[in-house]
Amino acid sequence: MKFHSRRLAGIVAVTLITGGCIRTPERTALTTASAVPGQWSAGTQRPSDTSVDRWLATFQDARLKQLVAEGLAQNYDLQASAARVQQALAQARIEGAPRLPQLDLKANGERSQDNFVGIDGEPAKFLANNFALRADISWELDVWGRIRASRDASRAEAVAAQRDFEAARLSLAARIAQAWYRLVEARQQVEVAESSITDRRTIAGLVRGRFELGLSQGLELRLAETDLATAEAQLASVRNQLQLAQRDLELVLGRYPRAGLTAAGELPSLPKPVPSGLPAQLLERRPDLLAARARLTAADQRVASAQAALLPRFTLTGGGGVRSQELDAWFSPTSAVWNVAGGLLQPLFTGGRLTNEIKRNEAGVVEALANYRQTALTAFREVEQTLAAEEWLRGQERSLLAATRQAEENKQAVVYAYRNGLTDILTLLDNYRSVLDTRSEHLAVKRQLLTNRIDLYLALGGGF
Repeated sequence: MKFHSRRLAGIVAVTLITGGCIRTPERTALTTASAVPGQWSAGTQRPSDTSVDRWLATFQDARLKQLVAEGLAQNYDLQASAARVQQALAQARIEGAPRLPQLDLKANGERSQDNFVGIDGEPAKFLANNFALRADISWELDVWGRIRASRDASRAEAVAAQRDFEAARLSLAARIAQAWYRLVEARQQVEVAESSITDRRTIAGLVRGRFELGLSQGLELRLAETDLATAEAQLASVRNQLQLAQRDLELVLGRYPRAGLTAAGELPSLPKPVPSGLPAQLLERRPDLLAARARLTAADQRVASAQAALLPRFTLTGGGGVRSQELDAWFSPTSAVWNVAGGLLQPLFTGGRLTNEIKRNEAGVVEALANYRQTALTAFREVEQTLAAEEWLRGQERSLLAATRQAEENKQAVVYAYRNGLTDILTLLDNYRSVLDTRSEHLAVKRQLLTNRIDLYLALGGGF
């Protein structure tokens, strides 16, 4: 009880000083987030104010644009996110409704009968009608801003839901693009494996011919046939990866996953480098960071509303209508009834409910602040990671491209050397395996570059 009174006195004093409402903290993105660097540590690009929007167009892929549009229209997770926005907006309107007068209309009618014994000793009865029509109005004067703070909290939560929806749209577009390029790579991997099997069959035929002429041993033939069987197993594996990629993309698009989606063409070249901007710009651009900040604002407003609940509530009530025993008498002035009243409610003892409600909401502010700072650190890590990864992947892709070209150039020379007995079967088979491996790895890294670039666009909060 002593703590309750002390807190109430403090809140009343603050309220009077601030002019009748409880203030919430002033927060900015830079002061709220922690450890915001001046520039990115990874990458060699200079900071730029250039927008990272419209990243989808940089891939110059009309089919991809169609798929993204389809996914945005049909993906069920995105539809659920949109519904959550509508729920949050409705909740904000619900919590703001008590600021306006509440009006109720009531109508009733009753007919009653009383039985009694008359003066002459005979039984008698009395029938009576009673009809009433009444409108009642009530209005809580939001002197301390309790209802307004609750409404503003719900509005901030609605903003957070809207930002979550924007983040979901960006994430969905990125997932579709990445799934599409996984599908393109999977199809190219099948083509590489099929080409390798054709080459292995040629080698097996060559070794069999030499064996039949007595120019090679049976071991060489068995090694060639084993190598062919291994290549066929690899083909089965990449075909399985192809159907998995098809079903994954169809699921994201909202289609039935029947593995009927086909991909033509090759993996595109990586678009021009991305202007990464400054870390501080990220705080105002990424939807998930904006959502976390909106939730922090909502938590601040919940505290203000809980504090105001300790202060007196002022209400005005009134009502008026007509009441008579006959319906046609409603229009007579003698049937009119009315009342007006004012009220004050001051909570004195609630078993600690109100003070603990304040504590609960204050803990909610601490949680929301920690969540915002963690979200910011995660966002910075994602940008740093994708910037650094792009440099390493670029170097890896260049090396694999050179290795692929070298292996392709060596292939004919090794076959010629084997035909003329200048090299053994192991060298020949090793060269063909090298061709398959380098081509496959080059495709995988090329797709990883595209995936990483899409992750970078997403990390920077770029729109499509």
